Amino acid sequence: MATATTIATMSPVPRPGGLRAGPPPSAAAQSLLRQAESGLREAELALDASRRFAAAHLAALWAGAAVLAERARPSGRPSGRSVWQLLASVAPELGEWAAFFAAGSATRAAAEAGNTRLVTDRAADDLVRQAGQFLEVSRSLVCPR
Repeated sequence: MATATTIATMSPVPRPGGLRAGPPPSAAAQSLLRQAESGLREAELALDASRRFAAAHLAALWAGAAVLAERARPSGRPSGRSVWQLLASVAPELGEWAAFFAAGSATRAAAEAGNTRLVTDRAADDLVRQAGQFLEVSRSLVCPR
């Protein structure tokens, strides 16, 4: 899993300057962003580190799915690739974020399965912060100003 130092060097994706003409974000992308926001709030309120970690990771997953809903074009057949793999190919500027969250997928699965020893309070708090940053970056791509 990436360290806090690695994440600190990941710069947010800059927003395009000025107003941008174009269609509004799809209903699916907007819905996924709302799910991500709700999941992040749940993570912020969770008392248990494993629950905080799992909820934050899931919130990031929904934020990544929102970008995919807006940018990806269906190929007609299932690819068997994870959201993080697809995101890195559809939005290369999010490649470092995708790799970071992909590295935490097994920990999230273990936390969801009840393994409470894998996640420290600090790791959970860091992931909540990082998921919040990723949500903002994702929102800027889905809903550019």
